[in-house]
Amino acid sequence: MNIHFYLYLCTSKQDIMAKLQKSIDKRNALIKATIELVNNNGFHATAMSKIAKIANVSPATIYLYFENKQDLVNQTYLDVKTKYTDFVFKTYNENISIKDGFELIWKRIAEFNSKESEYSFFLNQCNNTPMIDESSRQEGIKHLQPLLDLWKRGKADGIIKPFSDQILYAYSINPLSFLMMAQKQGHFQLNDHIEEAFVTAWDSIKR
Repeated sequence: MNIHFYLYLCTSKQDIMAKLQKSIDKRNALIKATIELVNNNGFHATAMSKIAKIANVSPATIYLYFENKQDLVNQTYLDVKTKYTDFVFKTYNENISIKDGFELIWKRIAEFNSKESEYSFFLNQCNNTPMIDESSRQEGIKHLQPLLDLWKRGKADGIIKPFSDQILYAYSINPLSFLMMAQKQGHFQLNDHIEEAFVTAWDSIKR
């Protein structure tokens, strides 16, 4: 192969990779800016122009990656949901007992909330707004499938109360959001009460 042609190919590939990374960096910057603004100002006060300013891109650049504000919010939600569930289920093994499995998942959720409070607060905002469309919510629920499967197995074995997943989630997982808000305000330290908080969560769903 001609050395000049070879160098041309190498340079082209390097250029393509550099442009691809730059594109990924811009999208990530927009996602990060969206999370920051939503956490500080709420969804409706988060203007596209403000997102672009914080991300250090032109407003027109946003529309290269997202169709509109709704699409940006939905994709941000799913990106964060993926980070959340990847962390929560990383060490989970479906072959362990119902209680041990739930304890592992519950404590990983608590750990994520503590370590990644910015993401956790954003997801909490998403759970309390109509801004996330139904298809994105349903896609987000799929990310929780290992937990839902655990509960299904627990119900079948008579270990978990035969309640809807929504009720089980509301009484065993959602209270973590309240505790994290109290921690953010300086009124509470979850790590100091992690065992009693878990026992309360487990007692709320076990038969």
